[in-house]
Formats: sequence, C-alpha cells, structure tokens
Amino acid sequence: MKEGCRKRAEELVDRMTVQEMCSQLLHQSSAIPRLGIPAYNWWNEGLHGAARSGTATVFPQSIALAATFDVDLVREVADIVSTEQRAKYNAYSALGDRGIYKGLTVWSPNINIFRDPRWGRGQETYGEDPYLTSRMAVAFITGLQGDESILKTASCVKHFVAHRGPEAVRHHFNAVVSPKDLEETYLPAFKAAVCEAHVNAVMGAYTMLNGEPTCAHPLLKQKLRDEWKFSGMVISDCWAVRDFHQGHHVTQTPEQSAALALNRGCDLNCGCTYEYLYRAYQKRLVTKNAIKAACIRAFSTRFELGMFDEKTPYDDLSVDEIDSDVHASKALEAARESIVLLENKNHFLPLCVST
Repeated sequence: MKEGCRKRAEELVDRMTVQEMCSQLLHQSSAIPRLGIPAYNWWNEGLHGAARSGTATVFPQSIALAATFDVDLVREVADIVSTEQRAKYNAYSALGDRGIYKGLTVWSPNINIFRDPRWGRGQETYGEDPYLTSRMAVAFITGLQGDESILKTASCVKHFVAHRGPEAVRHHFNAVVSPKDLEETYLPAFKAAVCEAHVNAVMGAYTMLNGEPTCAHPLLKQKLRDEWKFSGMVISDCWAVRDFHQGHHVTQTPEQSAALALNRGCDLNCGCTYEYLYRAYQKRLVTKNAIKAACIRAFSTRFELGMFDEKTPYDDLSVDEIDSDVHASKALEAARESIVLLENKNHFLPLCVST
C-alpha cells in the first residue's frame, strides 16, 4: 500500500460517519454525494479475459495457461486483460454506469491447489503443484497491476486458504489440514502473491479450516498481517460471511457474523451480511476503530487505482483496445502453447489408440 494513498484515504474516511463507513464495506458500495464519492461495485473477474461485462478477448482457462509453463506469456495475457478492463471502466464510467463487473478490482487469479476433481472449479486454478501455481500467480498479478505508480487494475488472489471439499458442501465443509501440508502445499502461492507480487487483495474461502471459518481465520492476522506484512485488503467470498451462522453455525445472528469477520480481519464483504455491521456497532460487537481501519484499506485501494485523480496513465485506453486483432493474436498463441501432447511409451499411460 502506497503511503500517499493511505494518507489520502485516512483524510477522507475521517470525514465519514460510522454509518457511511459501513456502507463502503460491501461489494456494492453506496455513493456519498456530500464527499464526492461515487458508487462502486467491487465485484469483477478476469481469470482468462474481461468477458463478464460484454465483448472481450477470451484466453484459455487458467488450467490451460498453467500447461504452457510460460510465465512471460501469462504476464502478457494478464496485461491484456487489465488493458481491456481499464478500457471498459473508462467507457462505462463516462456513462455513469457503476454496475457489477465494470470496475477495476479484479478478483483473480484463483490459486487454490487442485488435486481432486470433486472440489469443483478446477479449471480456474493452475493445477496441483505449489511451485508452478506460485510462479503463475506472480506473473498474472504483475500483469494485472502494471508497472506505473497507479495500479492498472487491482488483483485479488483467492481463496485463502486450503479451499477443499466437494463443491456441493463448501458452505459447511471443514477442511482438516496438517501444519506441514498447510505450509508446504497451500500457503506457498499466497506467500509469493503477497511478498513477491505485492497483490492488492486476498479473498477468503467458503469453507472452514481446522474448525475456523476462513473469512475469520486467525491466519488472516498471523500469516498475512504479522508474518508477511500484508497491508492490502481482505475480502470475503460472496456470501461466505453468511455461512458463519447458516452453514458453519459458529455464530447465531448476522450481526454476530459481521462482527466476527471484521474483528478477525475481513475488510470487505462480498454479499449482504455487512448490511448488519452498523447494528453490530450499535450493539457494541465491533468498534468504530475496527470499522474505520477496514474503510481506510478500501479507500487506499481506490486511491491507488487513481479513481479520484484528475488524470491517470490509463485514461486514453478506449473501446478500440477491446478484442483487437493484436489481442486476438495473443489469445491464439496462448491456445496453441497450452496444448500438451503425451507420448505413450510402452503403453504406460492408460490411453487406448484404435488401429
């Protein structure tokens, strides 16, 4: 987090009421006209293209990009994704459209370690290897965030941490992971994302880890803040905080769930449970200082993206950039490089070939 952006965020948040601060900690953040703050929807994706808000260049899925073993290519792919996201943001913002998938906070890449197809959404990941996943993560994050003093887009890695269990039970599943497996398998890519790529945000998972919901896990403080010195945002997966009382039953009410998440280090709630955050404050379940700290991190990101600047290095990016011939050519190259052919020597692999 850049100190100048944090200072500007502190000055702005100091002028907000507690209720206004709470309104900024949901993925669909309200406008505050008296302070010149427009509404902003934090939810956007960019795993293999900026396609959730209309036409875009579409690249191979993450699992295929990992098969290229080419970090330079993956960084180029992410750079194109961020170019098209910026171009769309410029166009939509000029029309006053602040809707979902049209912002600059890109909730990608997905760096879950994928070793069992029952876990679901494996195509979003870089596969089963912690080292390869960490290299792909760093390349993709740096491609998204760019090299300028202003972030091109803000990357968010997900899902912290040890996202495990069949997809159908993720809202109440408890992943039991040994300390050794956690350190050797599930944490390395997140550490690389934070310490090497300086990722802007980290997203928690739906599941529990060793009896604690991941979006309120002690590791948010122990690993991210204290050990890795992470200063960015922590974001919940979408409606994951609601799982605290509906799925995991570690709390009884939405107010308790909102307070637990915020007090344990979750700054922004994708979902609706932080709608109860002000009530939690009134019930003294959470303090003004805790709310303020989360809000400062959220606005630091917005300042780092140049959202309140008169001019940024990316203002000239227009819709002409979207699905251009140059970008399409790079997508074709990525598709070709992602194809892997296996040689079945001595019939070792379980492949049948008709003759």
